[in-house]
Formats: sequence, C-alpha cells, structure tokens
Amino acid sequence: MTNFTNADLLTAIITPFNEKGEIDYPGLKQLVEHLLATGSRGFVIGGTTGETATMTHDEKIALYTKFVQLVGGRVPVIAGTGSNDTAQTVAFTREVSAIPGIDLALVVAPYYNKPNQRGLKAHFEAVASQSKVPLMIYNIPGRTGVKIAKETLVALADNPQIAGVKQCGELEDLEYIVEHVASDFLVYTGEDQQSLAARVLGARGVISVASHVYGRAMRAMYDDLYRGDFQAAGTLQRRLVPKMAALFMYPSPSPVKAVLNAQGLAAGGCRLPITALNEAEKKQLAVHLGLNESALLYELPLELGVD
Repeated sequence: MTNFTNADLLTAIITPFNEKGEIDYPGLKQLVEHLLATGSRGFVIGGTTGETATMTHDEKIALYTKFVQLVGGRVPVIAGTGSNDTAQTVAFTREVSAIPGIDLALVVAPYYNKPNQRGLKAHFEAVASQSKVPLMIYNIPGRTGVKIAKETLVALADNPQIAGVKQCGELEDLEYIVEHVASDFLVYTGEDQQSLAARVLGARGVISVASHVYGRAMRAMYDDLYRGDFQAAGTLQRRLVPKMAALFMYPSPSPVKAVLNAQGLAAGGCRLPITALNEAEKKQLAVHLGLNESALLYELPLELGVD
C-alpha cells in the first residue's frame, strides 16, 4: 500500500466526459497533473463526485486500470467499489482490489435497504474478508439514508482489513472516532468545510471536492497549520467556507465541472440524472464564488482566489 503519511488532501476526482458521453482519458490525464501540481496528495476515483453510479462495470474497471497508470504510484489511490448489495460489492471489490496500484477500496454504506447496525457491520466484514486490499468505509448518511454509528465504526476499525473511514457528518462523531481508533487508522472528513477542524482534531485530513478548484489555497492552509501559523490557516479556511458551499449549490459535480471547464480543463458534462449547469446557473455560481457573473460562461485563464 502506498504510504499515507503525507496524504492530508485527497481529491475525490471527477470523471471527465467527452461530447459523446464517453470517459475522456486525455482530459483525465490533464486533470491529474493539474491536481498534483496544486496540492493534492492522493485521489479517490469512482466515488460520488466521479459519477460512478452511472457507469457500467466495464467502464469502471477500465477507468480504474487507466487511472493508476496515470498516477504512477506518486500518491495513494482509493477506488470506489460499494453498492447496496453485499454479494455484488464483495465480487466487485475483489475484482478491483486485484488491479495493481489500487491502495484501498472505498465501500459506501448500503443505501436504500436501510440495514441496522448489525447488518452494516456484517456487510463490511463480508466485503473485507474477500478483498485483496484494505477497505475504507464511506459513511455519508445524507446520500445513503443510513448512518453508521460511531460505535459501529470503532468496532469495525479493529478489523485488520479495514484501514480507514471517509466520515461525512457532525464533528462530534469525527472526534469520537479519532479518540477511539488506533493512531494508524485513516480517518478523513468528507466535508470540505471541516478541512481544518478535522486536521486539528487528529484526523488525517479531507477527501475533497473543492480541491479541484481551490487546491492551492487548501494546500497553503494545511502548510500554515504545520508551521504553527494558526491565524493564517484559520483565515484561509474562513475565506474558503462560502466558496466550498457554493460548489454544492447545485447537484454535484455539475458546479465543479462548470468551473473546471471555464478554466480550460476538460471536464465535460454530467451523466443523467445530473445535468450540466445552464447559463443562469453558471451566472449564479460565479457570483457566489466572488466572480463576475459571466466568468463561467466561456473558457478562459480563470484563477480563483479566496479573498
């Protein structure tokens, strides 16, 4: 497994699509290099932001295989493998975990079925027992309709084949998890607006969407923290918070794709049922990002600040 020691800022990377709706691999390569240059220290591929729910099995296998080649072992790679069907998740995780260069399998809590805590624990244990790489649990109740209790997460952390969690929710739960798991268990917040607080509380960092756009500022925020300049780090986080929120004012990843396209990075559109932003929505997003309302309507050398 690639070393996670410095992997504080991970990007849950989008999947670029071309005009035919196919995966744009040249665009993906360009984006990987851009994100590494602007502060990302690892990736989640095939997560919510990557629109994995709209991909076929073969598309995901091809995407993951190509992606690890593009990254070339420079930073950790976590691949999404979860579903609401335990048997299907076991099979797909086993297949993905055999791809050289995949460090962890991101397994979301089973959605729609609404299992209880005993069922959730059994689900992750079943998947972990068959995976060739450790799991990262993905706890995102706002999307799945089920919350993995903090006590359940702590119990699962004792499993040697479960290496971490992407935790979306209240800071109180994040605090509890950090306090009660081993120091080498990888605890990440999945909430951009918690990036600084999570790190201060002892989490490894953030799995971010905003880093597509504000990677330099987020990298500077963490570097300020490590230098002991808490005031500078806090100032950056406060300035970032409303912009991070704006990137979710329409269904994700349509806002971040609109910004990337305006920056000249090939992000393309979204797959239904997510639609690309229309002109009025782009104008509203631009205003919330502190830009001229026409800034996202055209491809141009757009540099987004945090002032």
